Amino acid sequence: MKLAYYPGCSGMGTSAEYERSTRAVCKALGIELQDLPDWSCCGSTPAHATDAVLSAALSARNLTIAAKTMAQSGATKFTTPCPSCLLNLKTARHHMAEPEFRAKVDAILDEPCPPIGQKGEEPLPDTYSVLQLLVEDYGLENIKSKVKTPLKGLKIAPYYGCLLSRPPKIMQFDDPENPTSMDRLLEALGAEVVPFPLKTECCGASMGIPRRDITERLSGRLIETAVRYGADMIAVACPLCHMNLDLRQEQAARAKNAVFDMPVLYFTQLMGIALGLKESDLGLNKLCVSPTQALQKIGKEVSA
Repeated sequence: MKLAYYPGCSGMGTSAEYERSTRAVCKALGIELQDLPDWSCCGSTPAHATDAVLSAALSARNLTIAAKTMAQSGATKFTTPCPSCLLNLKTARHHMAEPEFRAKVDAILDEPCPPIGQKGEEPLPDTYSVLQLLVEDYGLENIKSKVKTPLKGLKIAPYYGCLLSRPPKIMQFDDPENPTSMDRLLEALGAEVVPFPLKTECCGASMGIPRRDITERLSGRLIETAVRYGADMIAVACPLCHMNLDLRQEQAARAKNAVFDMPVLYFTQLMGIALGLKESDLGLNKLCVSPTQALQKIGKEVSA
């Protein structure tokens, strides 16, 4: 299985552990990631609010590179681990089907984008999350067969965030209100998934910059609920969600007048643990809230 791969800007900095663990897990599963050469920012959080055409152009440029990469390498699909990048890339492709919008975008780019929905050497590809391809294409039974250290005994709250399955018309993945793909993946790893009712509620996202009080309140509610449902940790698939729940957990606790000690791991880090990968390949040392105590339930000793 070969995939064209877009790491996104966060993967090069604030979510380096997500990037590292994604690559390690894919390598362990025999999935080859073909990096896009000369990729650039997709516009992600702020660009679309400022200029929809410029935002689409940023993503369209990467989609064009992805089309060429797939044609040259034989990669079958195009993927990214970041839900924010995913939404931007998919939204751009969605609007590129509109002739007037496409003309405005193409006027910004060095070369026009490949066509959509037409037979051609390099059609503009759709983008899929790493989670979606692992669950739907690689398969849970195949993943389960490679587990070396089952997560049996760990109670995990799966948190999808706002974007991974919404808006449904564009994302076309899982149930927009009650997704279960991460639940089923964690169960395949041996974990017990707690019935987390806020799995798609907002954590505050980028409001943590202009309105920290909003992010503190929303993130605090998520962590508080995970504690109430008996979770040992929260699993996430989004760099911004991880930042708000892990890095800013003390701020969220103060907003709730509480004390939290809730580890927040990327689902790929949990996969890596279950697959028996080295701690150094998973970036566990980058976590602000240590998972050491929780992971002792499965006999896993970590230095994080």
